[in-house]
Amino acid sequence: MSAIHEQAMNYVYQQVLQRLIGHFNRAERTALQLLIQRIVVAAGGMEQVGDYKVLVAHGGGEVSSYTLALLRAAQLSIAGRAPRTFQLRVATLRHSGMTQGTLDTLHRGYSQLFFHDDPRVELLMVENHQVLPFNHQRPASATGREVSQRNMLMMGHLSSGDVRATLCNETYLALGDFYQRVTAWDGGVHALVSGDCARKQGQLLAWLKKTAQAAGVQVPAGRPATLNGLFGRMDQWSDDIYRDLYGEHYVAKSDTSPGGHRHLAYIGIADLLDGIDRGCAPLLTEFMAYNPDPLGFHLSHPTFANPMLMAHLRGLQAESLRALDYEAGVEGFMLQAANYLRRRQVCEALITQTVSREGRAVSAQHAQRFFGLDEGQLICLLFSPFIHHGERLEGYLRQCHSGMLVALPELHKVLQGKPAAEMLQQWVTDASGLPLPLLQHLYRKRPMPGGPGSTARGCRQERSTPTADMALQLSGR
Repeated sequence: MSAIHEQAMNYVYQQVLQRLIGHFNRAERTALQLLIQRIVVAAGGMEQVGDYKVLVAHGGGEVSSYTLALLRAAQLSIAGRAPRTFQLRVATLRHSGMTQGTLDTLHRGYSQLFFHDDPRVELLMVENHQVLPFNHQRPASATGREVSQRNMLMMGHLSSGDVRATLCNETYLALGDFYQRVTAWDGGVHALVSGDCARKQGQLLAWLKKTAQAAGVQVPAGRPATLNGLFGRMDQWSDDIYRDLYGEHYVAKSDTSPGGHRHLAYIGIADLLDGIDRGCAPLLTEFMAYNPDPLGFHLSHPTFANPMLMAHLRGLQAESLRALDYEAGVEGFMLQAANYLRRRQVCEALITQTVSREGRAVSAQHAQRFFGLDEGQLICLLFSPFIHHGERLEGYLRQCHSGMLVALPELHKVLQGKPAAEMLQQWVTDASGLPLPLLQHLYRKRPMPGGPGSTARGCRQERSTPTADMALQLSGR
């Protein structure tokens, strides 16, 4: 970079900083100064800050978007008063529920913060266990989508059609692998910066722990001494859960890259965001042009992680399993989610549409587009008719495929692996969306006791466990 070009770029960065700070109120300016102080202290002083690299995990939510804007302001502020500033790595986990709207929001925010041409910033995406440069226009991996679909179906069947476990577990179980990869990749980072409060971190860890326990995984009583150790434990739980889920059909993923910095620091800033109404803050709504996709999956709230698709599943559940109208199931869920949807500023028109026949069609298209599942396969998942030697198979056929009742004995033979008509083998595959070997594996499996994440209360009760306390310790609160 020539001296003239460097001077021109520095001028551009100072313009970005001025525009950024122009959207700060007094509380946000104070938060910025405290964040700068924390980063400089963690780096070992202003002389060392140029060699310091921090990571923020960005999923498109308002907390991570806000955190990212503060970090950019901190990075550019330090650059204006010191020869060098810290390096910033921004990483996104691309999962099956991530919409194009969410990817566009990420890209728009990065452009507003002038990230794309700044050598001090890395923009990464992890998809199907691969670390890739961020590209909001890259099509979703076909292989990754197939794996996600299979995981979702297997988890859904073994949790007896638990809606939250079906939609959330596959994404939550990927977090340990995600953090290990993005903290170790290409020399690693020194610190993780997060705006999530300790309560939400505790809920996530409790969710993972509960899922592991439901799968019969041994959960150690002690706490990892480091953040790296915590991510390693999360990844191990995930592997153990999938090993139990698939049995002899389990395929190990590629190892995460070893190395990186041994003692990953944690810089929590949730306390700096207390009292700031992020949803209405000009920093997000005006400068970052933040516009969350109401159809997108949000990691921060497992109870309502994908509200429109969750409402659709509740509607199908009411119609197929509880002899109620589809609309009654949707309305029941939307009533539970009302406060959350208001906080996310989901428009009333979309909420009203969700309960309508048109909303059902939109939700069905959403499930087909992101998960490759039609309505019949979703209903099959909610019944979970194949587990525990097909104890629910007769009820499923009677309710959904009465014409197949005559073939019930032969369907049991198919699932037991005995010789049977090829037409019946194809029928169970088409009805479920799963290959025959996995259906035969499910036939031999018992359901997960209680269904992981089956109640919101379960997560809250877990906050006092050693695992949740570990999150409090790591966040320094």
